[in-house]
Amino acid sequence: MPVVYVDREISEAERLKALYSGDIFVYSPKPAAIKLVQHARGMIEDAFNGMDPERAQYEMPVEEFAAVLAKLKPAFIHHPDCKTFVSELLQELGCDPEKTHFDVPRMRSSTSDDYLTTGIAYAFHPHRDTWYSAPQCQLNWWLPIYPITGDNGMAFHPKYWDKGVKNNSYDYDYYNWNANNRADAAKHIKTDTRVQPKPQEPMELDPQIRIVSPPGGVTIFSGAQMHSSIPNASGVTRYSIDFRTVNIDDARNKRGAPNVDSSCTGTALRDFLRVTDLTRVPDEIADMYDEGARADGIKIFTPEDVA
Repeated sequence: MPVVYVDREISEAERLKALYSGDIFVYSPKPAAIKLVQHARGMIEDAFNGMDPERAQYEMPVEEFAAVLAKLKPAFIHHPDCKTFVSELLQELGCDPEKTHFDVPRMRSSTSDDYLTTGIAYAFHPHRDTWYSAPQCQLNWWLPIYPITGDNGMAFHPKYWDKGVKNNSYDYDYYNWNANNRADAAKHIKTDTRVQPKPQEPMELDPQIRIVSPPGGVTIFSGAQMHSSIPNASGVTRYSIDFRTVNIDDARNKRGAPNVDSSCTGTALRDFLRVTDLTRVPDEIADMYDEGARADGIKIFTPEDVA
């Protein structure tokens, strides 16, 4: 059973080992996390033009709400301040800036009562990020932007840490996703027809772990951890930020969490940027993860691909 550590002072090497063993780390808001959340709030509140963003779903047609998110989320991803705040946060929490690479932070939203659960506001079924071509050494970092409850956050399903689940990750190639699906999220409002890795057998989601942290509180967990979006019954839209990291030494040596059931192809490693200078993971390392990948896809997704 995974252990949840709160504000534990520990070396980075020890934390990596624990995370690769299924443990979860939770930290109180750090200065850089607070700056990142305040920046996100400013962008959200500007986008909704005076409406309460947590309750705007009750005042707007779903198509209009999705259109706001379709502009807001890419603007947040590509805002240069976001990379600065993430870099500061990683160093505040003890990551080696020379060896830590991160991908751009993403803004997520989860509307209440099934108002919008597809496309730009996709409600994630139980899954591991490693089903989506994440390396086994990937760590996920998650923090709420506004206060959350136990009814609108994220759930972990610890029973499946070391137990495989029948799934269709063999259908998922990261480069094909970049080429044919990634730019289309905003088009999926009523239904989402994109093929995504999902469990192909019934699952027992209890027991589950739900962590309720304040805005800017950080939860770190392995990309191999089974987790899902909690069906939002809170009455408000939840907004959160997540990003991912890899330790370059672990990527080079293929260290990380055990792979119990992932069989996707391609790799997201080329998306990751080094903290010190924002250079990408070297090709010779990313190429190690390319076995079986499709040759006709896009290895690095850029804003130009949306156009």
